[in-house]
Amino acid sequence: LKELQDKAAGAGSLNWIPEHDQIIRRMPMVVRVGDTLYPSLAADMLRLAQGATSYFVKSSGASGEKAFGEKTGIVDLKVGDYEVPTEANGQMWIRFTPASKERYLSASKVLNGEIGKDEIEGRILIIGTSAAGLLDLRATPLEASVPGVELHAQAIEQILQGSFLQRPDFATPAELLYILVLGLLIAVLIYRTGALGSAVLGGAAIAAVVLISWYAFDAFGWLVDPIYPAIALTAIYLAGTLFVFLRTERERNRVRHAFSHYMAPALVERLADDPSRLKLGGETRDMTLLFSDVRGFTTISEGLDAEELTRFLNSLFTPLSNIILDEQGTIDKFMGDAVMAFWNAPLDDSNHPSHACSAALRMMGEMAGLNERWRREAEAKGRPFKPVQLGIGLNTGVCCVGNLGSETRFDYSVIGDNVNIASRLEGQSKTYDVGTVVGETTTARAPEFAFIELDLLKVKGKTEATRIFALLGDNALKQSQDFINLTARHGEFLARFRAKDWDAAEALSRECEALNSSRLDRLYALYRERIAFFRTNPPPPQWDGTAEALSK
Repeated sequence: LKELQDKAAGAGSLNWIPEHDQIIRRMPMVVRVGDTLYPSLAADMLRLAQGATSYFVKSSGASGEKAFGEKTGIVDLKVGDYEVPTEANGQMWIRFTPASKERYLSASKVLNGEIGKDEIEGRILIIGTSAAGLLDLRATPLEASVPGVELHAQAIEQILQGSFLQRPDFATPAELLYILVLGLLIAVLIYRTGALGSAVLGGAAIAAVVLISWYAFDAFGWLVDPIYPAIALTAIYLAGTLFVFLRTERERNRVRHAFSHYMAPALVERLADDPSRLKLGGETRDMTLLFSDVRGFTTISEGLDAEELTRFLNSLFTPLSNIILDEQGTIDKFMGDAVMAFWNAPLDDSNHPSHACSAALRMMGEMAGLNERWRREAEAKGRPFKPVQLGIGLNTGVCCVGNLGSETRFDYSVIGDNVNIASRLEGQSKTYDVGTVVGETTTARAPEFAFIELDLLKVKGKTEATRIFALLGDNALKQSQDFINLTARHGEFLARFRAKDWDAAEALSRECEALNSSRLDRLYALYRERIAFFRTNPPPPQWDGTAEALSK
């Protein structure tokens, strides 16, 4: 109204600029209209209350120093004795306090003289409305609906008390630096330790930025944003966790694909859950090796066409492979009619000699059922049938295991002297006509099985002799009285033979032959052949009973 404007001692802007959520957090202390700056209503009322006649607007350059010139921003507004810090655009952060009835006087009571002079004199009064229909209700961080007049009052009260809020110039760079440093630490920790360790760090980092923000607000009136750092760190954590999950799944799938044909599914899953157990580059491990071979395979293959031979090998290898896998073994390769397997790689197996021996016994037991099946098939086709015999060699020792081959084609396999010995022992199963020939180390580390010493043998390619044994059965056989009697007499027999007491050795061989239920007949017959030879061709004086293998 022109009448009021002409009589007024001053005028101020009523402009409010809500944030994106329509909440008032800042008040424009000066408003630019054309080339002229106008103060806010609160600033002008404060000027009048002090009897001041002008304002001083201070600005700064990009360096933050107070200066005048191009591209400057407002630093603060000086109103009389009060200096009000502002944003570069001239807005002041309002430090809101809860609404209080003590700030209000009823206009009707003032007009009716119900309000004493002492309640008004010397105070700054702002006349406004509180009715919703007059559209002067505002939302603040503390209240959903506050009369606009209170915002002016709280702004003036804040200036008088010198209780200001500021967004420091360094706040944004500090928040970005915080996100960068903590984000990198979270990312590294996710990669090194997984999601759990990084979740602890991320939670601590978010809690820390919230506490820092609260402390800065409470102690210095600084506005430090905890929301964006918290969101950014959470996003980094989620993205990093997703990346590690995808990488881990890719590694697990690679391990599953690489070992699904070598190992039992349960062992493959254990390896996939912890691929760090796998050292593909090669490592030295204590292992037990198994070689198995079908005796007389050439004769068998000559009577079958290619398709029948393939079916025969598949029907043989499938149950034998399942037994190896079931006993925690790893299948290395199939070589014609032979199978090579090992234990204690890539996963640790502290009981690998026993697992290998158990596998060998089960494989021998499986052959009985397979032979019965093949016999029926042969009879149905009118073909003669000869039982298929399997020879197995077991040896325990240090080997090198890992990815072996070229850069473009390789297999997870094992090499070493003990591998060769296992292969040689399998070949000796034909010589002694026993199912499974076992090295001395294996027998010593699987004492629960029934072994009997075969010979002191120097295998092909070795200069030193080694004791070799036949695996005859499990612990039940070992504990039987018949086997106990056999091993006692067999020990005496070997002692007399190596002492060159040919007559006593021959007599004991026949006693052992009577006790062994025909399983070792070829062994004792072989020794009697040697005794007959040595009677006419005595061994040298230093001879200790060692025999030399004539074939692999």
